[in-house]
Amino acid sequence: MERRKSKQIKIGDVKIGGDAPVSVQSMCNTDTRDVEKTVAQIKELQNAGCELIRVAVLNKDAADAIKEIKKKIEIPLIADIHFDYRLALQCIDNGVDALRLNPGNIGREENIKKVVDSAKHNNIPIRIGINAGSLEKDIASLDIPLHEKMVMSAMRHIKILEDNNFDMIKVSLKSSSVPTTIAAYREISKKIEYPLHLGVTEAGTMKGGLIKSAVGLGTLLSEGIGDTIRVSLTENPIEEVHAGFSILKSLELRQKGINFVSCPTCGRCQIDLIGLAKKVENALKDIDKPITVAVMGCPVNGPGEAKHADFGVAGAIKEGYIFKKGEILKRVPEEKILDELMNLIKNS
Repeated sequence: MERRKSKQIKIGDVKIGGDAPVSVQSMCNTDTRDVEKTVAQIKELQNAGCELIRVAVLNKDAADAIKEIKKKIEIPLIADIHFDYRLALQCIDNGVDALRLNPGNIGREENIKKVVDSAKHNNIPIRIGINAGSLEKDIASLDIPLHEKMVMSAMRHIKILEDNNFDMIKVSLKSSSVPTTIAAYREISKKIEYPLHLGVTEAGTMKGGLIKSAVGLGTLLSEGIGDTIRVSLTENPIEEVHAGFSILKSLELRQKGINFVSCPTCGRCQIDLIGLAKKVENALKDIDKPITVAVMGCPVNGPGEAKHADFGVAGAIKEGYIFKKGEILKRVPEEKILDELMNLIKNS
């Protein structure tokens, strides 16, 4: 698929847009003022593959904490700020790598200029984050489709930055409605060349949220729209990172970690394939090898259908055939399948 052409910016050492790979980010759900807990969560997210992390900055104490957090982490840190321009200035002074900030929401023009000048001086990009649920009153009252209101709001905020000669901009237009989100990103992608941050906001809990995000983000990414993503889930943020990479892998946009394949089972299956597949997938989650692993239900089609997999197992009667690149290596009892398969993967 051909990627939409976009201006490239840098957040810390991560390139966004242009020919850079689509990056995966998440947001801490800790109290930013609690440096220890926030740093611990960021490190867990980084180990899961997270490439950029955002934290909420609600007040001066949270902005103060940015300085200590930044010292103790390795991935770029983004400060999420609403309404108070002083918090933005404080976060920049404390070493943050980017801001999520709608300039029209932080008061007088002179205050906007202070933030923009500081961001420009320190090479700090700004993400304009439009949310369908919090549009400006004059735009929200218009009798036009919601996605058009979102684009109108984004263009208004972009103009404020551009009028201040600032172009290190990233844009998001999020809604809890998948069709609205898709329509908004499609329209803005034709109007601007700034990189786009994709997300379906308030997507929900694990099951429903994954489906909404996969449909929304997957549709846009398949059209070449999107430069960085966050899967929003009411769940441990680590699941957001895993989901983000899974979406990118399904579209063959990124190959980070294991590509896991399993069949849906049928009447020929004579092992606990569902239980085995879950155990294998869980055992693989922290392995960062660009390989494909298949768990198939029976030996009739298993090795053949999964012959493009690097490693796999095909079930038989209370046992399994361990294979590599379609070639059967050994037959093992059902209770030993997981250990034998994992040993093969780790030692290859």
